[in-house]
Amino acid sequence: MTHDVALDGPTRTEQATTPPAIRHRRTPATPYLLLIPTLAVLLLGLGYPLYWQVITSFQEYGLAQQFGQPPTWVGLDNYARIFTDDALWAVVVRSIAFCLVNAFVTVGLGLAFALLMRAVHPVIRVVLQVALLLAWAMPMVAAVTVWKWLFDYRTGVINWLLVQLGFSDFAGHAWLSQPLSFFFVATVIIVWMSVPFVALSIYAGLTQVPDEVLEAANLDGARPHQVLRHILLPMIRPVISIVLLLQIIWDLRVFAQIRLLQDAGAPVSETNLLGNFIFELGIGRQDFAGAAAVSIFVLLLTVALSWPYVRSLIKEDAA
Repeated sequence: MTHDVALDGPTRTEQATTPPAIRHRRTPATPYLLLIPTLAVLLLGLGYPLYWQVITSFQEYGLAQQFGQPPTWVGLDNYARIFTDDALWAVVVRSIAFCLVNAFVTVGLGLAFALLMRAVHPVIRVVLQVALLLAWAMPMVAAVTVWKWLFDYRTGVINWLLVQLGFSDFAGHAWLSQPLSFFFVATVIIVWMSVPFVALSIYAGLTQVPDEVLEAANLDGARPHQVLRHILLPMIRPVISIVLLLQIIWDLRVFAQIRLLQDAGAPVSETNLLGNFIFELGIGRQDFAGAAAVSIFVLLLTVALSWPYVRSLIKEDAA
């Protein structure tokens, strides 16, 4: 009997102790092949201009080179010349402060709108969503023009309203002639245009919170601020991190809104951000090599500012 079992194969004990053979699944090559056209377009569309940006930053490249004179290789001279200029560092500090203030204010207001949409009646929610979409879809030039009219020192509604409320000092107040009030108006415009995307993104994250978790919290007697702090915010933190990262990148690249507001008579040298400083170097002074050097710096600054959030996202994905 024992001999027959041995001939039939391994015993039950051997079968239980023998680990199952690991079958390695073959990774299909089709997804990687489909990525090749996309990578090729990215390399041509982004890699090639970046390559020439780096090359130009190491050359003497001005108006003469635009008309055919061969550029001269100058190494790090452009970087040394630009970065020893105090004007650049004033613009850098101003740009970082403006970027962080706008990003955090935008995400804070977007979170408030998302919580409001979650709490109100569905009809009111639809009205809010339509209003946000209309604000988001408004062309940028038209939006800046409307806000310039509102803050106009002669016929603006804002000055009229403040005077009616008793602030008579605002009669004829020129908002765009002083740097501080200029950036207040710029912040209002940029936040107004950015809040819809953030609010709708965070609201989409809120809809993914299970109702069972919220019902359990209510049964346990949790107050609304406790539900927000201990349940909602931790569960939608990945969404908030992503929109904050995107907002920092976008606000560091602000150019057109500042440029349009400067056309209303603002002091250019005191209201330039990095994008406007690059435009002034390249187009205003024909210093294309200096503009390229500052552009490379802005790229590295963007990576440095966004790297902590990217690293936290990578850690969350790994966990």
